[in-house]
Amino acid sequence: MTPALKTAAKLAGVVVTMGALSFAAVPFYDWFCRVTGFGGTTSVATAAPETVLDQTIQIRFDGSTSGGMAWEFKPVQRTMTVRIGENALAFYEAHNPTDRVIAGTASYNVTPDAAGGYFAKIACFCFTEQVLQPGETVQMPVSFFVDPAIVTDREGKFVKEITLSYTFYETPLTEEQAALAVSPEGKVN
Repeated sequence: MTPALKTAAKLAGVVVTMGALSFAAVPFYDWFCRVTGFGGTTSVATAAPETVLDQTIQIRFDGSTSGGMAWEFKPVQRTMTVRIGENALAFYEAHNPTDRVIAGTASYNVTPDAAGGYFAKIACFCFTEQVLQPGETVQMPVSFFVDPAIVTDREGKFVKEITLSYTFYETPLTEEQAALAVSPEGKVN
């Protein structure tokens, strides 16, 4: 093999390796954030722990919409004090004030970052598309707990308040959703 072909083969190998690494970066980063709570990513659980501490923590709730999203979106309650380890339930409210069907999907974040790995959601509306008819208002629940391990974490033990923040983004309607859309007069379009 000539030196030029060897160089070309090595460069092609570098390109393939870089492409594979960039493809794997997103799922790896997502996994890393979920495991460590990095960037305020919350944990996901199927049930609250059996241990509930006498210590409490203040939970703040925040809701917003992205630019161009016509919904009105807010938490039903702004704050809640919960015992660490206790299963809690909070609600957010979304309202479609327009005369058209709108679909939306929420993303979330928890601050401070040190609390992300200890704030665990059992059930949530995030990343599930929500479709609201014209004038429709819905309340969406979030079931969560704060893991008791937060009190022994070197940074987490200083956290006295956690903010759970959701932002709704408009998503395109599927053909099926658009076909089932109801007009303001109550007629199926």
